[in-house]
Amino acid sequence: MWPTPPETQQLLDQARQGQAEAVEQLLARHREPVRRMIDLRLDPAIVQRVDASDVVQDVMLEASRRLQDYLQTPVMPFLIWLRQLAKDHLIDAHRRHHLAQKRGVNREQAMHRPAWAEQSSLDLAGQLVDGERTPASEAIQQELQRRLHDAIAQLEDVDREVILMRHFEQLTNQDVAQALELTEPAASMRYLRAVRRLRDLLSPGAT
Repeated sequence: MWPTPPETQQLLDQARQGQAEAVEQLLARHREPVRRMIDLRLDPAIVQRVDASDVVQDVMLEASRRLQDYLQTPVMPFLIWLRQLAKDHLIDAHRRHHLAQKRGVNREQAMHRPAWAEQSSLDLAGQLVDGERTPASEAIQQELQRRLHDAIAQLEDVDREVILMRHFEQLTNQDVAQALELTEPAASMRYLRAVRRLRDLLSPGAT
């Protein structure tokens, strides 16, 4: 999903040398992963008012403005830096539309996050639901996805974030550790705990 570290590093080195084309490629190759990250987390209550693409555009514009500062002092991997910008813009979008337009937003019908309605949902659910495999029936697929989304929504914030990063963004444990400011062993344990909790929620009779 995200560009590989060597690919990103090469473009960063070229951008540091003043190659404008490398900057364009760097941002272009990260645009879709950033959109996916935002789409996964955009509150369904405001999706009719806020388009993920608009948030992505703001993120990429800020990244372009601040890239030279980052290149001079890369205190964290580029992927983590860019995700932090995206996270800040997402928080701002939620704050604006839940506070400034609270009444109108709350009346709107919630929608499922479009980024979840895909094979990755079925793959994860198939790993967690005992005795089940990804079914061919569209109706059963939709029900399996719904159960998974409901279960993920019940997780604690950090556990939910770990699941989204590992299974939907396909980040490594090292990336997750850096994003959450944890040690790698702690991030691994957090992931295992989140998976166990998710499996429990998907078990028959779970509330």
